[in-house]
Amino acid sequence: MITCVVEYVIDAAQTEAFERFGRRWMELVDRHGGTHHGYFLPSEGASDKALALFSFPSLAAYEEYRSLFGHDPEFIAADRIRDESGCVLRYERTFMRPVLPTS
Repeated sequence: MITCVVEYVIDAAQTEAFERFGRRWMELVDRHGGTHHGYFLPSEGASDKALALFSFPSLAAYEEYRSLFGHDPEFIAADRIRDESGCVLRYERTFMRPVLPTS
């Protein structure tokens, strides 16, 4: 399993648009073989940082999902929320492997 951690710098004035953007991507990740663990928005402190975490069974499964970017109409529409609102100023993607409790 790989987990993608996306660190965002967001426009705090566009938080509602960022939430719409996040909800769409949660649906798309789950529909295309991943498990979305949610978007995490500021509660206190710095108001321009947000996180998203989602997992895929393998890097190959993630790459299959990524192949839809720029081609699938639903992916294009989800990105349009970000692009038209300006809610995301920049982001950085990191891949992690979880250490999970053993049974």
